[in-house]
Amino acid sequence: MFVRVSTDNQIVTDAGANARLEARVRDKLKRFEKRLTHVEVHVADANGSKGGNGDKKVSLELRANGHAPVAVHAEATRIDTAVTAAADKALRALDHALGKLQNH
Repeated sequence: MFVRVSTDNQIVTDAGANARLEARVRDKLKRFEKRLTHVEVHVADANGSKGGNGDKKVSLELRANGHAPVAVHAEATRIDTAVTAAADKALRALDHALGKLQNH
């Protein structure tokens, strides 16, 4: 499973922070690791250039072998909280999408 973390220009980050986010996503999605080919993580400041200490928006796009992409979004005041919330949503979406196919 290839995980790519990207941020908008309002988010200050470094390689260590990106590695921690990637590790969090991998840990949450480890049950689907063999079925997922790519996971795109995009972190953005919901307020943009308006400033303030506002919400951070995290979008996850997941690609499973032979299936349509699954996209989820979450917002929180902290990036790590938003990543965890988005990963939890991704688990439910993958359970629904891939579990449905196994039942047929």
